[in-house]
Amino acid sequence: MLGTVKRAAASALLIGMVSGSAIAQDNYRWTLSGASPEGLWSMLGAGTDAALRTSHDGSVVTYQTSGGGLANVGILASGSADLGIVHNIELKVALDGAAPFQEPVTSLRAVAVLYDWAPMQMVITKSFMDEYGISGMQDIAEKKPPLRIAVNQRGNMVQEMNKQILGAYGITYEDIESWGGQVVYAPGGEMANLFNDRRIDMAGNGVFVPYRYFSRVAENMALDILPLDAQVVEKVAAATGADPYVIKSGGYKWLNHEVPTVALSAVLVASDRMSDDDAYNLTRALVINIGKIQEVHKSMAALTPELMASLKVAPYHPGAVKFYREAGLME
Repeated sequence: MLGTVKRAAASALLIGMVSGSAIAQDNYRWTLSGASPEGLWSMLGAGTDAALRTSHDGSVVTYQTSGGGLANVGILASGSADLGIVHNIELKVALDGAAPFQEPVTSLRAVAVLYDWAPMQMVITKSFMDEYGISGMQDIAEKKPPLRIAVNQRGNMVQEMNKQILGAYGITYEDIESWGGQVVYAPGGEMANLFNDRRIDMAGNGVFVPYRYFSRVAENMALDILPLDAQVVEKVAAATGADPYVIKSGGYKWLNHEVPTVALSAVLVASDRMSDDDAYNLTRALVINIGKIQEVHKSMAALTPELMASLKVAPYHPGAVKFYREAGLME
């Protein structure tokens, strides 16, 4: 982590870079592959476009929809888009050549971390906790209750995160079903309906805090979030590329304790087809015009240049590295 002096030096250098004119004013026409046509990733696409245009007048970053981060890996690798947004855990899967990829995808290059505050939330009803004496994930492993848990959709990386977390406690989906429970494959919005219909007791999702669907459920029933043990956080983070994270007490009106867990990050990614100069100019534009990204949604106010340069799970583009080093954001 940068010390106070180094951060001050970096800030001073960034101010100088804002007013400098050494960078050629190239016009870019890039495509950014995100996810749905609405939602935060589309807003991040708009913020990227605005930041680039501020430094390079006439440039355009066009947002295109896709199936999400895993799909974007293939889109970038094939050259069908110039930029894409990919979760940290999806980057690790791609780099490792793990399913659904048949071999390592080695052409991906990070440009900037866009957020790292989408923690896995193992939300459970208080009534189920009280009935079976559950206070933590280990209790589920030991007491083997008939748990009905929603884990997101098949093929979704959040579903894989749920499997990893349960597996770290020695729990398999087959175990849950053998206890008389049920594993339900449902997306985040549907989880709320399942809770309200009393068809699930627990749900695991990697989303911002507070998540509106969990907040709505809490209007009808008492909820809690189970913390992960320190060794489980370490194990899951190492296996998946997720980051250790602590949900603060008060993150929801009904949450009165801290929750250690792991979190998903979203990363702006290019490929090795992008030139070093272009990656440098893009990274520079994103950092010095960071306000254009912060203003797309209130949840993005926490974005900092330090965070943008903090990814550990995948290599940065050499052009991005050059800028971050000049700005004092990387060694």
